[in-house]
Amino acid sequence: MKDEIVNRVAQSALITFDIEDLYVQGNRVEIDMSQWLEQGFILREKEFRSAITSFDWSVYQDHFIALNCSTDAILPAWASLLVTAQLNKVSQTIVWGTLSDLEYHLFVQAIDKLDLSDFEGKPVIVKGCSEKQIPESAYIYLIQKLQPVIKSLFYGEACSSVPLYKR
Repeated sequence: MKDEIVNRVAQSALITFDIEDLYVQGNRVEIDMSQWLEQGFILREKEFRSAITSFDWSVYQDHFIALNCSTDAILPAWASLLVTAQLNKVSQTIVWGTLSDLEYHLFVQAIDKLDLSDFEGKPVIVKGCSEKQIPESAYIYLIQKLQPVIKSLFYGEACSSVPLYKR
């Protein structure tokens, strides 16, 4: 048939990579250590240890945790480690930083588990649209991992993409 519509994108060797597929499901929470400090700034060791020991950590069962301090308090290194030791009993992952730092960490772990041999010598398009909040740094990390093995790299959608790299 002369007027047959052919989907050339579907027939091409182009691999569409949707970074959203690497999104790790689970509850994410930010824990502010200033809640255990006097006036949010002063760490009194005895009271701090008591508060950490008596806290019900089970509320964070299987959660992904971003641990930080929202005030300008100067904390000894052991303070965050003491909280981490408690959280480690119940949570999935703990990072020092914001929820965005946590999200980046989760994507890095997922990207590092990828079998890159599936992409070797092939053209790849990294899908640009996502319903999840994916940190820009996760895309940057993905590109760094893919570029050494792929033939060419694009960003966007097959119908409208931006070329990023060609070997």
